[in-house]
Amino acid sequence: MLNAKNTAAGILSALMACTGGAVLIISSAEAAGLTRPELVSWLFIVYVVGGLLNLLLSLIYRIPMAGAHSITAVAFLSTAAAQYSLSELAGSFLMAGCLIAVLGFSGLLTRVFAWIPRPLLDAMLAGMILHYVVGIVPAIQQSPVAGILALAGFFLAPRISRLIPPLLGVLAFGIAGLLIEYDFPALQASSFTFPALIMPNFSVHGFFSLAVPIAVLILSNDVAVALAALKKNGFQAPFNKLIGFSGFGTALVSLFGGHAVNMGGMMTALCSSEEAGPKEGRYKAAVVSGLLVALFGLFAWKVITVIELVPKSFIALITGFSLLSVLLNSLKSAFAEASYRYSVLFAFVIAISNVQVLGISAAVWSLLIGTLAAKLLGEDKTPGTASEGV
Repeated sequence: MLNAKNTAAGILSALMACTGGAVLIISSAEAAGLTRPELVSWLFIVYVVGGLLNLLLSLIYRIPMAGAHSITAVAFLSTAAAQYSLSELAGSFLMAGCLIAVLGFSGLLTRVFAWIPRPLLDAMLAGMILHYVVGIVPAIQQSPVAGILALAGFFLAPRISRLIPPLLGVLAFGIAGLLIEYDFPALQASSFTFPALIMPNFSVHGFFSLAVPIAVLILSNDVAVALAALKKNGFQAPFNKLIGFSGFGTALVSLFGGHAVNMGGMMTALCSSEEAGPKEGRYKAAVVSGLLVALFGLFAWKVITVIELVPKSFIALITGFSLLSVLLNSLKSAFAEASYRYSVLFAFVIAISNVQVLGISAAVWSLLIGTLAAKLLGEDKTPGTASEGV
C-alpha cells in the first residue's frame, strides 16, 4: 500500500520533470521554429513514454526508477537546435539513443563506475544538488509571499500530523501564496494532436554536434547521478540494462521528435532517499512519479498553457525544497569517512561548479578527479568495496 511519504516523493519527483523540463522544451521548440502541433507531439512522446518506461522498470525490478527526459539535454538544445530541421534533429536523437544503448548493454559504463569509492558518489550528488537548494533563497526574494508561506508549510506540516511530510506542506502553502501574489494572465486556446512519425535525416555534423553531446549529457547529468543515488541508498540494480533501456527509449521517441527518454538523476535521488519511506517500498514513489509524468504527457496540450504562466521562481522554490533532505543525507555520508579527505572535497567542489570541459559535465569530472585524488593520495585503502551495489 502507498503511504504519505511514497506519495509525496512521487508527486514532487514528477513536478521536477513537468515544470522546468516542460518550460525548456517550449523554449527549444521556439528556437527551432517548430509549430504548435510539433511542440505538443514532442511533449506527448517524451512524457508518456518516459513515464511509462520508468514506471514499468520500477515495478519489474522493485527499485525506485524515476525519470522522464533529460533536462540538461533539452537545455543544450535550447541554443543548439536553431540551425537544424526537425528531421535532422530526429536523426541526431536516434543516433544518441543508439550510442547510449551500446554503452549500456555492453557494460562499459558500469565497469568504470564500479571503481568509484562510495563517499565520492555522495560528494558528487551533494554538489549537484546544492545548486538547486541554494536557489531557494533568490526564489523567496522574487516571490516573497509564496516563498515565506512555503517555508512556513515546511515547519507546520509535521506539527499538524507526523504522517504529513514537510514537502507536502511546502507545496500546499506555496501554491496558496502564489495564488495570492501572482496575477495569472488569461489561458490561450490549444488543441490536441497525435504524435506524428518523422523520417530521420542522418549526418556526420549532426552526430558530432548533437548526438554525442546529448549522449554525454544524458549519461553524465542524468544516468550517472541516478546510479550514484541508487548505489548510495543500497539498491542492487541491473545497471547495464537500465542504461540500455534509456538508450532504447531515446531511440524510440526520436522517431516522433522526442530528444530523450531516460532515468532522471534528481528524480531518482528523491524517490530512492529516506524521504520516500522505508527502503522496500520506495519503488512505489517512482511508480507514482511515472504515472503522473505519463498523465502529464497525455494532457500536455492543455497543461502546457498553464505551465507557461507559472513564474520560474516558484519552480525553483519547489525544486529546492524537494531536494533539501537529499542534500543533508548526501553531505552527512560524504564527509563521514575520515580517510577520504581531499578526494571528497575535490569531488564536492567540482560538482558545485557545474562547469563543462570538453563537452563533459561537472558530475563526470567530479567523480574522475575525486577518484584519481583518492588513489594518488592513498586515501582509498579498500578498492574492492567500491563496486558494492553495482
